[in-house]
Amino acid sequence: MQPYTEQVISMIKRIPTGYVATYGQIARLAGNPRGARQVARILHSMSRKHGLPWHRVINAKGEIAVGDPETAFTQAALLEEEGVELSKENKINLGHYQWDPKDMGSEWMEG
Repeated sequence: MQPYTEQVISMIKRIPTGYVATYGQIARLAGNPRGARQVARILHSMSRKHGLPWHRVINAKGEIAVGDPETAFTQAALLEEEGVELSKENKINLGHYQWDPKDMGSEWMEG
């Protein structure tokens, strides 16, 4: 497995329950600020194998970016079960729910 892929998987696993992160945020944390599409690819191909909390990763607008309506519904339901509120337009308030590793202290570095 490529080091960047390992970093992405590690970052996604650290997103706490009740928080979300954007594709671009995960890419930056994993060391490739321009790698948001790679994050999406990794999520798509490796979520099941690595038990990733895929539902906690959304786009930069605070939206569920999954094209399949059934999967988008599942993502919204999983987020709501964790206490993440979605607007009527299925948007998430990033100012309130976006994960900020700095707020987690050194805990977020442990994996």
